[in-house]
Amino acid sequence: MSLAPDINELIARARADLRMGVPVLLEGEDGAALVLAAETLEPARLTALSNLGGTPVLAISARRAETLKARAYDGDLARVVLPEDATPGWVRSVADPADDLRKPMKGPLRTLREGPARMHRLALTLVKSARLLPAALVLELGADVASVAEPGLTTLDAEVAASSLKQVSPLHEVVSARLPLEVSDAGRLHVFRPEDGGEEHYAIEIGKPPRDAPVLSRLHSACFTGDLMGSLKCDCGPQLRAALAQMGAEGAGILLYLNQEGRGIGLANKMRAYSLQDEGFDTVEANHRLGFEDDERDFRIGAQILGALGFSVVRLLTNNPGKIDIMRQQGIEVAERVPLKVGENAHNRGYLSTKAAKSGHML
Repeated sequence: MSLAPDINELIARARADLRMGVPVLLEGEDGAALVLAAETLEPARLTALSNLGGTPVLAISARRAETLKARAYDGDLARVVLPEDATPGWVRSVADPADDLRKPMKGPLRTLREGPARMHRLALTLVKSARLLPAALVLELGADVASVAEPGLTTLDAEVAASSLKQVSPLHEVVSARLPLEVSDAGRLHVFRPEDGGEEHYAIEIGKPPRDAPVLSRLHSACFTGDLMGSLKCDCGPQLRAALAQMGAEGAGILLYLNQEGRGIGLANKMRAYSLQDEGFDTVEANHRLGFEDDERDFRIGAQILGALGFSVVRLLTNNPGKIDIMRQQGIEVAERVPLKVGENAHNRGYLSTKAAKSGHML
């Protein structure tokens, strides 16, 4: 085995670089491109990028483009041409909807309709996987990449990276240990770590559930505000505690705690969505204004953990039909859906109504 990093390790480096405002180089069969995250763009690097020649463009998702009334000729994204006097502040104002209502006119924005958008699509996927705003500055390079790309930049093979980012990184159990809980002193915590350097995920096993019978289970996405702080804006905390309590009462169960905060957009973006909700947008509209889809989570992770622990049939505690569909697609049989209707209050009633009306939750 070579000591050099493989594609997953390089992607992990690229995520860290983008979060710190460092460019990443993408190389493919039809050219190369330098990528910077809009959220972490600094003046010195924008100047350095502009001095390389060419025309940088700002790739934004079609959801964000819709808010800005920009033409998304590429379908799922738009390539916004930067004005000559563009500053990092201007770039961030296009990427971040925080000031949309105060300063609604960002343009008119000119978007490209000719040429390939593969590099721009990959750039957006990368910044989203880094839990940043889905907007990336992209400068396509000429054939002589070596003359303009500085040494030390993380370099990704575009085709290989795009394929890798579509896959679920293999997860490996790092450790498990007994963990007595309020709901059951027969608790056990399993820690799973992905090969791609991403967030760890956890499985809480209650009792000793048999592997040859349907197990009461829940796929629970991390919610710092609800699970830990007792937020009244969602029903996550009550759902977590109710699921564990039911497993304790039955004497067996498996709860997967998946680090996919804010429906997979990360805590910072979730707080941005909360700010937009304070302006009158519902949870789905807020996500769209940020440039995200309704739900960016990947429940294939849960199916992989269940399989690793030896479970193939579940009684799934959920109100989300999407979880049921993914489990079945991934080879986990859902013998029963067990409703989990708890936690409604005056602060989250509209949020729950939106989940039912727009996301199909069975409430």
